[in-house]
Amino acid sequence: MTSRTDGTALLTINDTTLRDGEQTAGVAFTDDEKLAIAAALDAAGVPEMEVGIPAMGGHEVELIREITAATRRAATMVWARMVDSDLASALRCGADIVHLSISVSDVQIERKLGRDRDWVLATLRRFVDRAADAGATVSVGFEDASRADGDFLVRAAQLAQQHGAVRVRYADTLGLLEPFSTHERIGRLRREIDIGIEMHAHNDLGLATANTLAAVLAGATHASTTVNGLGERAGNAALEEVVMAARHLYAVDCGVDTTKLPRISQLVAQASGRPVAAGKSIVGAAVFTHESGIHVDGLLKDRGNYEAFQPEELGRQHALVLGKHSGSHGVRDAYARLGMQLSAQQAHALLDCIRSHVAATKRAPTDAELLRFYFDEESAWTA
Repeated sequence: MTSRTDGTALLTINDTTLRDGEQTAGVAFTDDEKLAIAAALDAAGVPEMEVGIPAMGGHEVELIREITAATRRAATMVWARMVDSDLASALRCGADIVHLSISVSDVQIERKLGRDRDWVLATLRRFVDRAADAGATVSVGFEDASRADGDFLVRAAQLAQQHGAVRVRYADTLGLLEPFSTHERIGRLRREIDIGIEMHAHNDLGLATANTLAAVLAGATHASTTVNGLGERAGNAALEEVVMAARHLYAVDCGVDTTKLPRISQLVAQASGRPVAAGKSIVGAAVFTHESGIHVDGLLKDRGNYEAFQPEELGRQHALVLGKHSGSHGVRDAYARLGMQLSAQQAHALLDCIRSHVAATKRAPTDAELLRFYFDEESAWTA
């Protein structure tokens, strides 16, 4: 685990919802939505935000300048290719960091760029020098790093460091890695350079968060994330997952106010038109909802029986619902909240009513329906 000089763990979140997140197919944020998302991330203590692509045109540059001016705490980053027009646009934005990206896998160098490795290194050297000479803080992005030759990647990273870059970004562009190989590759890079390393993981195999955490264990200093895991194809590592996993697995506090994560998730879901699944980890509507009789009984006795972390960390709380898998303890607790104390016989009878109701309606009963079940059964108990 990378540490500061005082021995505390270091992990900086660089949230790219406004750049890679907006690259999700069919997603286009309005100006107001981008400003609102940036403000929410900033208020939550997210330390860095990648806020856009200046090469998209003059309007995008002005919007980025507006976001940057309104941001109070977070550092802002803009994304650019290593081409003259991109760099010129990026330098107009007033962002704290200019991120310059270039392909490093032979597949992309030859079939996408139509170039060779020497051209990549020469281009990297030239553009990092130009950006640094212009006064920019420079991050270098290695697109398709997970398919690059390891020796060439090290050489490119060392060159970036020699010419003044403060960080390199290791992009698993196609989401091909798994945690063990991620740890090995980032560990090797960590041994060869002394600047920051950012892990940018894609989720094509569902491993983006796991790969990000493996990279952190191997020495990565920065984690690239998006709210709700938005991003190209299957998306990126989710902000909420990386922050909470770092806290609870590695005792690393990223400085993010986690009570604000559900609201940010809802904001981005609405702006993107991509609803969050009820069972989505951390921010899904149902992740602190319990029905199973065994679980409900355990929670009522001691929350630690079935609680990986406290929902209050996210400004949330447990919810107990009644359904097919409920037990009598859950039924008695639900009626107790309505001011009614049930006997064991009454609880079992009402559980049958509840199970029949759920099978017919596909939903939990309301309080009014619970009361109706009670009064419908009451005559049988008093007969």
